[in-house]
Amino acid sequence: MPIKFAVALLLASTMPGMTARVVAQEQGKTGATVEHILAYAGTWKVETESFATPHSKAGHEATTLRNDCWKSGAYVACRQIVDNDPKILLVFTCSGEGNTCTSYQIPPDGSDAHAAKMTIEGDRWTFPWSVTGGGKTTWFRVVNVWASSKEIEYRQEFSTDQVHWTQMAVGHEVKTE
Repeated sequence: MPIKFAVALLLASTMPGMTARVVAQEQGKTGATVEHILAYAGTWKVETESFATPHSKAGHEATTLRNDCWKSGAYVACRQIVDNDPKILLVFTCSGEGNTCTSYQIPPDGSDAHAAKMTIEGDRWTFPWSVTGGGKTTWFRVVNVWASSKEIEYRQEFSTDQVHWTQMAVGHEVKTE
């Protein structure tokens, strides 16, 4: 599984838009800030139903995701642990202007880090990326829609034209601590 896809799946479990909106209002900022990312912290029960597509296999998965997050200056870092197995260290930066943040995924094996964007639009947080091969580009995204700061419905999708999207998976997550 490509690193960006794996990270997007992990991130899908942890982006509470309602909390982000409250934080932004308290700070008087109109855009995304690293303080939003602190809503990641905690333990989440994750249920995912995957579908058979050219980019995914059908199946059901239940996991526990723990995000150990901290802020240092203009950065927030989150160490993500899935079922007690450390997966990745994410470092986030956000300008506070506009709705886009950048995350840097640092694998535990010392291999190259990767950068990715995420877009925050109220309670909808989207993690887009693309893969090009054989002269064709396929776009992917994880879309989170938050009902509260402790519950999310999400979907993982792909498209060959950025107009028509095919679901690869849907999920439900609940923050337990």
